[in-house]
Amino acid sequence: MRPDATPDPAPGRQPETAHAIVTHVPRIVDAVAVDARPVVLIDGRSGSGKTTLARALAAAIDGAQLVRLDDFYPGWDGLDAGSAMVVADVMRMDDPGWRGWDWNVGRPGTWHPLDAARPLVIEGCGALSRASRALATFGVWVELDAPTRKQRALARDGEGYAPYWDRWATQEDEFIAREHPRSLADLVIDETATASGRVGTQPQ
Repeated sequence: MRPDATPDPAPGRQPETAHAIVTHVPRIVDAVAVDARPVVLIDGRSGSGKTTLARALAAAIDGAQLVRLDDFYPGWDGLDAGSAMVVADVMRMDDPGWRGWDWNVGRPGTWHPLDAARPLVIEGCGALSRASRALATFGVWVELDAPTRKQRALARDGEGYAPYWDRWATQEDEFIAREHPRSLADLVIDETATASGRVGTQPQ
């Protein structure tokens, strides 16, 4: 979760995230190649590594548009609303797009149109719901233990995120309990296993 900026992958990225990119991006590209306009959903809790994976995947799919839920969650209590926007706005065929959220003033911002003919990579907690998976080509769930996720997220976003960590985690818990995104995924990347030295891929 990063309300104030789009994170850039840092030099010396954590080995588990690099493993996910190197191992899984070509595999996902091959899996969605049969679709003329693939739509890939990448979900996981905050700090799990899904943004880095999504960027690499979008770069590997010709013409892909990368959409990050962080850019349009309507505030710190907006996970469910952001998830609903994936289907209602981002994935619709008629004038798709998303309206950004201005975190500085706490209100909706600019409308960002999308090309309905080009592939989509949609990333963020709430991206992979029952409704969105029914419309997508491929779903990915990224798993990582909570202490590592929190350390990574605060290092990335700064201590300004710290007061909101539990508040956001509660919404993640509620979404996961309701939608079961891991079970909807075509590929589960268990970064907890990778970080401990074990291969963490679990095709669904």
